[in-house]
Amino acid sequence: MMFPSSSLFLRKVSLLAAFSFLAGGSLCLRGAELISVKLWPEGAPEKPGVKIESETIIPPKNEKDVMRVTNVTVPTVTVYRPEKPNGTAVIVCPGGGYGILAIEHEGTQVCEWLNSLGVTGILLKYRVPIRQDTPGYEPLQDAQRAIGVVRHHAKEWGINPARVGILGFSAGGHLSVMAALHPNERTYTQEPALDVEDATPNFLIPVYPAYLVSKTDQFQLVSTVNVTEKAPAVCLIHAHDDKGQTSAAASALLYLEYKKLGLPAEVHICTKGGHGFGMRRSGLPVNDWPQRVGEWMQAMGLLTPEKP
Repeated sequence: MMFPSSSLFLRKVSLLAAFSFLAGGSLCLRGAELISVKLWPEGAPEKPGVKIESETIIPPKNEKDVMRVTNVTVPTVTVYRPEKPNGTAVIVCPGGGYGILAIEHEGTQVCEWLNSLGVTGILLKYRVPIRQDTPGYEPLQDAQRAIGVVRHHAKEWGINPARVGILGFSAGGHLSVMAALHPNERTYTQEPALDVEDATPNFLIPVYPAYLVSKTDQFQLVSTVNVTEKAPAVCLIHAHDDKGQTSAAASALLYLEYKKLGLPAEVHICTKGGHGFGMRRSGLPVNDWPQRVGEWMQAMGLLTPEKP
């Protein structure tokens, strides 16, 4: 089934899973153990004097609301392993304006969908709210470290280290793009057992990415979006009626930068859908984005099972 059920039962199960990886532990879910790993065993790098309130889960108020996590100070990756892994893994970055993480419809449910493709889902719980003026500073550290951790554990988790991608929504989409275009611009002390020399993801899937265009001109990419020949293959998803700094122009402009360099790229922009739809259904064509991404991954050879 393309989309996980939104029944109360599965919502409660997802809530329990969220509490589990918040605590850094593991949980038996659908017959598979979720592995949760701290990205910074000795504590995440922070500016002196930074004080953050206790990490909090904000449950959805109703069926139309979404689950949120905020005040994240202990970033983790949680591994969702499929029954028949094909060797590909995707690091999933929930959105939330760098203030919260929409941890379910842009997180746990995405990992479950990836499992249906035979792909290992790696849920990244990155630090929020941001502690800097520029969105993505601490989160970018977490994403860079996450790629290193996944590649170090590749054999253990049944992953090909050359088939590790990153997918993000909204602010998480911005984070995924920054991780792909600035993978080795580190602002922290690297650890050989946790980091890799080249943290470039092998492919990139931004879904309605935010903050890629100027506040004053949505038809101008910001200076940090600098596509080079090293940029990984990309599949972009957006809705035409998204607005402001989450405008679909961002995906179109990013695609054109790829086109200029002759790099592998695909873009899907649907007329309606707005912002923040994630894995939620509204009866619109944009809700079929997972199918489009799956087809792209198949065409790229990312769903072909690895030979033993």
